[in-house]
Amino acid sequence: MSSFARFIRPAIGAWALLLLVLAAPVPSPAQQINPTASSVNEQKLLQEMDRIQGRVSIPDQRSGVLMQPAGREWREFRNVALRWIGGVAMLGMLAVLVIFYLTRGMVRLESGRSGRTIVRFNTFERFVHWMTATCFIILAISGLNITFGRPLLLPLIGFDAFSEWSQWAKFAHNYLSFPFTIGVVLIFLMWIAGNIPSKVDLEWIKRGGGLIGHDHPPARRFNAGQKGIYWIVVIGGGLVAATGYVLMFPFYVTGIEGMQMAQIVHSVVAVLFIAAMLAHIYIGTIGMEGAFEAMGSGEVDVNWAREHHSLWLDQELARTGPNDSRPQPRHAASAAE
Repeated sequence: MSSFARFIRPAIGAWALLLLVLAAPVPSPAQQINPTASSVNEQKLLQEMDRIQGRVSIPDQRSGVLMQPAGREWREFRNVALRWIGGVAMLGMLAVLVIFYLTRGMVRLESGRSGRTIVRFNTFERFVHWMTATCFIILAISGLNITFGRPLLLPLIGFDAFSEWSQWAKFAHNYLSFPFTIGVVLIFLMWIAGNIPSKVDLEWIKRGGGLIGHDHPPARRFNAGQKGIYWIVVIGGGLVAATGYVLMFPFYVTGIEGMQMAQIVHSVVAVLFIAAMLAHIYIGTIGMEGAFEAMGSGEVDVNWAREHHSLWLDQELARTGPNDSRPQPRHAASAAE
């Protein structure tokens, strides 16, 4: 009996061990990875999931997104591609303007000044223009700081000064966006009637708009170049305003993917907008004699109007009479030079 007991006890132990081995869970190759585990292979985790999202106790569950792989593509665009787009657009425009000025110079009044002026912009139009222009310049400088400030400005002024400057630039960028948006809306409403393209614009473009050679093609209240600037301001300003408010008030309209797209649209349109405004500023200052007076005093010389807006001048003289030395325009607004 004792010999049988010595035989059965090891057999029972071996059988129990076999049952334990068979009952142990076998890891499944499709088992979901636990992102909260203490040790997780990052690459395998990113291959298994589009994003890493945990659970949060606050009402906004979107704050539980810890990592979004698509965000790395957005970061690459923001830090590399955007700088190339902005640099090529703005520096390219500056180079074109410098070359044009060195070869063509200022577009002079060939007939000289007549000594008679005509009102081109009223006080309200000039106020809206300068309000929008001032806000645009500050928004452009403060916005460019986000893209180019760290690689260009930080090494020059140091961390403390750059941090202080960036904080004030952010405040200015956020708050001045509101009067800028109001200005864009007012510009759209004031000048929409005269900025519809027409056959006269095609002829103006064919003849180089008076910038090439010494030709002076006829133009109405707005020539084709001014109409182009108008639509750039309206469309470009509208896009940067709309996307800017999406970024200023995060998660109210869209999720993180939508905000990334809004930032891409906002930044690309902004740098192209700035490049176009460089050309506008050039023509309105050193590029054309007498152009700044339109938005300075609101009055332009009659000979200037005859050379650059002859059809508009004829309408004004026909309405006020040729003997009136200071004919007043209709209340309908006109475009900026």
